[in-house]
Amino acid sequence: MNSGRTIFSQLTDFVSLPEFRRCVARYDGNRRIRNFSCWDQFLSMAFGQLTGRESLRDTATCLRALGSRLYHAGIRGRVSRSTLADANELRDWRIYADLAMGLIQHARTLYRNQSLDVGIDLQQPAYAFDSTTIDLCLKLFPWAQFRRRKSAVKLHTLIDLRGSIPCFIHVSSGKMADVRSLDYLPIEPGSFYVMDRGYIDFARLWRFTQNLAFFVTRAKKGIDYKRQCWREVDKSTGLRSDTTIRLCGPKTAGLYHQPLRRVGYWDEELGRKFVFLTNNFDLPALTVAQLYHRRWDVELFFKWIKQHLRIKAFYGYSPNAVKTQVWIAVCVYVLVAIVRKELNIERSMADLLQILSVTLLEKELLSPRFFQETGHDAIAQNSNQLSLFDI
Repeated sequence: MNSGRTIFSQLTDFVSLPEFRRCVARYDGNRRIRNFSCWDQFLSMAFGQLTGRESLRDTATCLRALGSRLYHAGIRGRVSRSTLADANELRDWRIYADLAMGLIQHARTLYRNQSLDVGIDLQQPAYAFDSTTIDLCLKLFPWAQFRRRKSAVKLHTLIDLRGSIPCFIHVSSGKMADVRSLDYLPIEPGSFYVMDRGYIDFARLWRFTQNLAFFVTRAKKGIDYKRQCWREVDKSTGLRSDTTIRLCGPKTAGLYHQPLRRVGYWDEELGRKFVFLTNNFDLPALTVAQLYHRRWDVELFFKWIKQHLRIKAFYGYSPNAVKTQVWIAVCVYVLVAIVRKELNIERSMADLLQILSVTLLEKELLSPRFFQETGHDAIAQNSNQLSLFDI
């Protein structure tokens, strides 16, 4: 038994303090700060994320109730709602964005050897790219006006399909079109990027080809093209066609002037046909279809963080406060993913967060055994206590 340190302090040990200090120094985060440092801010916000606090007042009240245990949790400054609100409002959100990117690099190294899928044999990195919209109140968030009477922010997110690790996040107002986020997307040569048909813009897709990267996307109806050649397919696998095409529309031909690959696939489960476009001619046609199917991973990621982290309701109303909360939530997600891999824990990420939410201040050793099921339910069933329904 670890009689000295809490689970929360052991969890935050996986954050490199020298790296965190470099992020703070890069943006002068602790300038003129006496009592409540950026590290205190990060720990307080991470505590709120892990325990599902509803507001800054809720977070500050719970932290102050810890008394002397607050010191053992690693927080040295005095926590109050106003102090935490001012920190989120004024301290540069890029501190936590850079911290998250450092954690992401560590997590991607840990998950690098994880297989992509049972049916997909792919050695190169593969990513899924999409966005999700979070509705907001127009009166509280006027800077993010989306409709006439509604505000919203979008999270444009790139997911590494090995481990479902977010590699890139761009926070914008709800007005920003999804396809414009491709301008901010970093492109790695040799990697695969899976996107929905909402991202079809041949001028922007040409950027992937220029950077020696590959994309897989759904084709829109009405694209003007000419078929150059075709390849045989096994229709028992669901494939319907595999052709090489060249765009011949008055605009698209000039925007993307190299051949493309068009793959037709019939999904028996959904009872509908899908048509994919890619600039890769080496992968088997069935692998192209299976790779696009993994695009759903980014949708599952959005659903997961909205259910388990404080990402749908924001503690502050300014752009800086919103981005700070988003990036600290990403830090918490990646931190739990790192702990899961480092300690070889077999349980799901959702299970880990549920367990951590009620055990953060226990003084136990953070280990795989800590996350094992204790069997209390079985003991309770065998007790001599009368059950309510046996009376």
